[in-house]
Amino acid sequence: MSEFVRNQWYVAAYGREIGRDLFSRTVCGESILFWRTEAGDVAAMSDRCVHRRFPLSQAPSHLVGDTVVCGYHGFTYDRGGTCVAVPGQTRIPRTARLTSYPVTELDGFVWVFIGDPANADAAHLPRAPWLDLPGWTTVSGMEPLAARHGLLVDNLLDLSHETYLHGGYIGTPEVAETPIVTRVDEDAGIVHVSRHMADAACPPFYAKSTGITGRITRWQDIEFTPPCLYLLHSRIAPVGVLPGADGTDPDAFHVEVVYALTPETEHSTHDFWAVARDFALDDQGVSDFLAENNRTVVLQDVAALNVLEQVIAAESDGYQELSINIDTGGLAARRMIAKLR
Repeated sequence: MSEFVRNQWYVAAYGREIGRDLFSRTVCGESILFWRTEAGDVAAMSDRCVHRRFPLSQAPSHLVGDTVVCGYHGFTYDRGGTCVAVPGQTRIPRTARLTSYPVTELDGFVWVFIGDPANADAAHLPRAPWLDLPGWTTVSGMEPLAARHGLLVDNLLDLSHETYLHGGYIGTPEVAETPIVTRVDEDAGIVHVSRHMADAACPPFYAKSTGITGRITRWQDIEFTPPCLYLLHSRIAPVGVLPGADGTDPDAFHVEVVYALTPETEHSTHDFWAVARDFALDDQGVSDFLAENNRTVVLQDVAALNVLEQVIAAESDGYQELSINIDTGGLAARRMIAKLR
């Protein structure tokens, strides 16, 4: 049985990635062609010509107005995937039609729906508004992961690994030492994992971006909407500085870390990441530092998970996995994803 959750929206790209050049990305094993119409809307359809399966993203395929012309034999498609011209004849075969995918843009992401288009209700998309919100500055990127989607879910739901894998960047001893609180909201379809550290070392990632020189109060509050959108609400403040009774928090620094986890194949994943902050909004030096350091952290995860994928792929059936308290969030996410299949 396929591991993919279908009838589901997935992030296929950042909006900035898609323009008038033909662009391809594989989502859940399906190679999809993306491009912008002359009006600026995103179109998404299968990246295979119906005639001889030539990839429409491959030159010399090209756009003519709002139609895609196959660079192999000239089959031409409108934005909905319907063939409107074939070479050497006026009759267009009835089956000359590509799969068209519902697509929408939200919070800087381009989302594509995999499954029955009748179920594509964009009103229920999870949100990451900080990525496109006044008063916030964002850096972002995407790294290819040669490992299955579930390994990235496990990784992000258990941040204790920061202490060991990301020491010198975002990890400190307190992350692994502090117990977590896990809560599952079945109605909303969200897994919550929280770790609040009252007195912790300030890792370089935050010391150099915020300017805090001493120890900190550090909160990590995760919201994961299976199978694909992960939010880490990070609060950083000097020790003892807490939000006001009215909920205002002017003396803290807030960072929203966003991951979109998109399966490419059953053994590879698109790892979209973004870091939004509500401080030093116009400081390009801070942006450059956070972009470089977060990408380094992501690449450390990628290297570890790529190795883990190889180990799991080679192990015999029946291996007994050991889980402990720090795994409660990841195990809850696994259960919710299994229900969605």
